[in-house]
Amino acid sequence: MTPKRSFWQRHRWLILRRLSQLSVLGLFAGSGALAGWLGGVWVLKGNLAASRVLDTVPLTDPFVLAQSLAAGHLPQLTALLGAVIVAGFYLVAGGRVFCSWVCPVNLVTDCAGWSRRRLGLKGGRMPPRSLRRWLLAAVLLASAFSGSMVWELVNPVSLLHREILFGAGIGLVLVLAVFIYDLVIAQRGWCGHVCPMGAAYGLIGRASLLRVSAPARARCDDCMDCFAVCPEPQVIKPALKGDAQSSPVILNGDCTNCGRCIDVCAQDVFRFSHRFDKRSEES
Repeated sequence: MTPKRSFWQRHRWLILRRLSQLSVLGLFAGSGALAGWLGGVWVLKGNLAASRVLDTVPLTDPFVLAQSLAAGHLPQLTALLGAVIVAGFYLVAGGRVFCSWVCPVNLVTDCAGWSRRRLGLKGGRMPPRSLRRWLLAAVLLASAFSGSMVWELVNPVSLLHREILFGAGIGLVLVLAVFIYDLVIAQRGWCGHVCPMGAAYGLIGRASLLRVSAPARARCDDCMDCFAVCPEPQVIKPALKGDAQSSPVILNGDCTNCGRCIDVCAQDVFRFSHRFDKRSEES
């Protein structure tokens, strides 16, 4: 008989992700007020495209930097350093950790996914997963031809961040469109199939160290709960259903390291580990 798991065990990574996302937004919104208590030093200043920690450490979105370079703009040394720091962090933590632990649009798409399940909506029109990578290439080409960072004009991530911090406006229309798209047209369609920003972080995350592993995959009872909640369910099967000689580690760069499979699995099949951890209960 499977022991009953507590609410915390069933939701801990979801709760921690929400705290992370809200903390990032809170630091951007409240650092000005905190600066008065910290001798004028801002804990976090800027936005998700470019910011500074404690008025010292630069952080730059690598995708924004790539657009800037494609547009022919010579970035400052601090912008280059900031991109190296961010890319280095996600090479360890997982590129699409940004998508599940930082990005405010994830709150919107997760809400759409939850609503879709509650309403029992089925079907839709799912674009190919390769679309986001084609859009990534198209954005860089468009930036090169136009001389401007074209994606930042319509980027729901940047627009939602601005709307939350500075008030409602046209950005909410685009964010609402993302919600409706995921709710009615394509389940998990925006993050999993369309967003070029997620595609960029997915490329960074292909070689990342932190991974979800299924060392207890022999316990799997085929309940499919992990597939139901995973934003990228296609990444699970090779690790979960592979033979005894295959790695139990999810190595696909599309994995967001959200931890929801760990939360919902009543058999405790999954855990966070590293890409070189090949241990399995089968071996």
